[in-house]
Amino acid sequence: MSGSSFFRCIKEEKVLKYREEKLMDGTTSIIELKGIGEKTGAAFAKLGVSNIDSLISMYPRYYLTYEDPIDISELQVGQRASVFVRISSEINIRYIRKMKIVTCLGKDHTGTMTFTWFNMPYLKKQLHRGEDYILTGTPVFKNGRLTMEHPEIFTQETYQAQKQTLQPVYPMTTGLTNKIVSKAVKQTESYIRTIPEYLPEQILSCYHPMDYSEAIWNIHFPESREQLIAAKKRLIFDEFFIFISAMKMLSQNEEGGEHGYRIPVCKEVKQLIEGLPYQLTGAQKRALKEMTEDLNSGKIMNRLVQGDVGSGKTILAVILLLMCAKAGYQGVLMAPTEVLANQHFETFEELLNPFGIKTVLLTGSTKQKEKKERYEQIKKHEADIIIGTHALIQDKVEYDQLALVITDEQHRFGVRQREKLSMKGEKPHVLVMSATPIPRTLAIILYGDLDVSIVDELPSNRLPIKNCVVNISYRPTAYRFMEKQVKEGRQVYVICPMVEESEAMEGENVIQYAKILEKNFSPSVRISYLHGKMKPAEKQKIMDDFSEGNIDILVSTTVVEVGVNVPNATVMMVENAERFGLAQLHQLRGRVGRGKHQSYCIFMTGSKKKETMERLEVLNKSNDGFYIANEDLKLRGPGDFFGVRQSGMMDFVLADIYTNADIMKQASDAVKQLEEDNFDFSQLKNSRLEKQISLAHKL
Repeated sequence: MSGSSFFRCIKEEKVLKYREEKLMDGTTSIIELKGIGEKTGAAFAKLGVSNIDSLISMYPRYYLTYEDPIDISELQVGQRASVFVRISSEINIRYIRKMKIVTCLGKDHTGTMTFTWFNMPYLKKQLHRGEDYILTGTPVFKNGRLTMEHPEIFTQETYQAQKQTLQPVYPMTTGLTNKIVSKAVKQTESYIRTIPEYLPEQILSCYHPMDYSEAIWNIHFPESREQLIAAKKRLIFDEFFIFISAMKMLSQNEEGGEHGYRIPVCKEVKQLIEGLPYQLTGAQKRALKEMTEDLNSGKIMNRLVQGDVGSGKTILAVILLLMCAKAGYQGVLMAPTEVLANQHFETFEELLNPFGIKTVLLTGSTKQKEKKERYEQIKKHEADIIIGTHALIQDKVEYDQLALVITDEQHRFGVRQREKLSMKGEKPHVLVMSATPIPRTLAIILYGDLDVSIVDELPSNRLPIKNCVVNISYRPTAYRFMEKQVKEGRQVYVICPMVEESEAMEGENVIQYAKILEKNFSPSVRISYLHGKMKPAEKQKIMDDFSEGNIDILVSTTVVEVGVNVPNATVMMVENAERFGLAQLHQLRGRVGRGKHQSYCIFMTGSKKKETMERLEVLNKSNDGFYIANEDLKLRGPGDFFGVRQSGMMDFVLADIYTNADIMKQASDAVKQLEEDNFDFSQLKNSRLEKQISLAHKL
């Protein structure tokens, strides 16, 4: 090496060290990290990662653990495991196009299976017939044989060492690998170690949690299982603590009987209700009475309407916004998805046009020219009711006398989003709606700042959904039943948990599954698919086609979970039902049973575990969301600290309100303790963690 090259290397090392030790903070771009160029940075950006804070906030999805090897006869397709086998054949290499495929057979005292590796020809010299190895991977059935593709290879000695480790597995996208993410996070150690503790001293001394910076490091690189559990408990506590504290700040701002817009019941409400093709249930009437009294009281309404799937919360929102518009004010309804916003818009237009109410739609995919027109309409009060997504809270939207703010599916929006929408008006009334039944004990903690109305009756003309929980051997029978329903003019949903092809072994793949259905059904059956990574316009087109009867079977991820209304859909089949929480399965089931025809829900599971069948049997027995929520809480028990969170409720990053109910209670008690000490919660507003949770709650 020349002198100039040597000194250039020394300088580069000094610059890198300076960047790591002196300049790195939460706002440092990830491009500054070694090995992260523009291309990799763009891949990170797809996951919402642009700086150091967002990088270290991208927690692992789960951790690979290495358990004791099991017999070949005990292997289950799709479930990762290790086997102790003797290689019983020659190591073969075959060539398919540019792919080099290495195969061999391995056996133990219970059976024989095939092992396959791709583009690893050197294994022909590394593996030897007659020798013993421990192989770890996910078994599949291929060409009629049990096969493990691309398994990890260990000797008995190296496997013993591996059993002590926990390997983080991160969210992935094209252009990223687990190794790239892991290396990037490791470079931030000096920054992580200096992150200050933010919890007040009295909470630290009472609950003795792991130090915050230690928790961040151990969530990425756990030194042991015990350290990982302690780190997760600390960060889950933080999520609940910040959420409940933020709720407390909102309620403190809204206390004191502040004067709000007075919105009386107008004559048009009676006309609207009398013109409906059905009668309101007793629960709807009770909730409506509570809300109309709030609106006419002169004080600010801050209320949650919690109603089971299909209980008729939307018509209550229509009535309240009609009252608001007739009182001369503006009202908004914010939905979590464009599909649901479009559906609400159509409903509102149909019901309110006869009363001279101008309703407009504003979403992220609204064309720029139309957006400008709608901004003007809203600003000049030429629009009475505005329906949309998070586009409603953009800075460019200026309201005129915004008196009522309704957010649909409250758990999909963060506290900050709700607050930002409220701030668009001069202290408007706030109504939040949720179709996610939550046990009252948990609801009191989560919605401590809200008055609660419960809509716990379904319309009398609804036929109860018929349910069944079955194993995968029932699939051909299910297909025949689905085709029979299609021939009778009905439509079908099939729900799969995964989208990416790389995740196909962890769950049914939506796109591939649609192709499989095409082979199993008559050519006349029209099949399509839907998933969250599609563009909004694509999703809307698919849902419109399904709603209009142009699609017979829709294969989808949980993107259809919220609010989609297709009365002609009578069958839902959920693949890998064991991978969902009961509350989410109940939400999904609510997409059928919305019309006059008998509806059915088939929960298909590949698991033979007694606990799984017990949990799913709750859905088989009952269509009551509140009963299911309470049973879910009883059955879930302690959270799985090595795996993925079981439900998407509240959109926490790590926390689950069911499995972590005990930690949520701790966080609630901690907030109460601070209240009693007259703690100023606004001090938490600038904490780094609060920003993280706020970011995680964004859509």
